[in-house]
This record gives sequence, structure tokens and C-alpha cells, in this order.
Amino acid sequence: MSSQSIIKLRNIGPKSARMLEEIGISTVEDLQKFGSVNAYIKLKFFFPDQISLNFLWAMAAGLQNRDWRDLSDNEKQDLKSKIG
Repeated sequence: MSSQSIIKLRNIGPKSARMLEEIGISTVEDLQKFGSVNAYIKLKFFFPDQISLNFLWAMAAGLQNRDWRDLSDNEKQDLKSKIG
């Protein structure tokens, strides 16, 4: 799964994939290395009006091959606390 295009990641659609590619994340492996929290922070910087916490949930859950809606409130709070 790691070297697959980012569009193949669960929870990531074409628009999200394009935004990730614009910040240099084009494969699942890229996102694994960069981390979903760091990717969210960079996305929020470059696309401030288009990025919500749902994007963070989508990336984090996608890396675990889970639907983002399956993240628990504790998991979401933990991710949110890492934003800074």
C-alpha cells in the first residue's frame, strides 16, 4: 500500500488528493513519512478556507485503513491536541 498514489488512500477523494499533491504528498508512503498532523498543518497554511478537521480525521484514519467516522472522540481529541 505504501507506494500507491495518494488517491488510493481510504477517505481521500480527488480534490483532497490534488491539495495533498500540491504540498508534496503524492503517495501513501509520503503521507506516512510526513504524518497526518504535519500534513494537516501544512494544508491549513496553504488552503486556510478549504481545510477542516475532517481532513485530519480522514488522513489519520486512512493510514489505518479505517473510515474517518469510526475514529473515537478520544482519537480525534488526541490528534487535535497535536496541532498546537
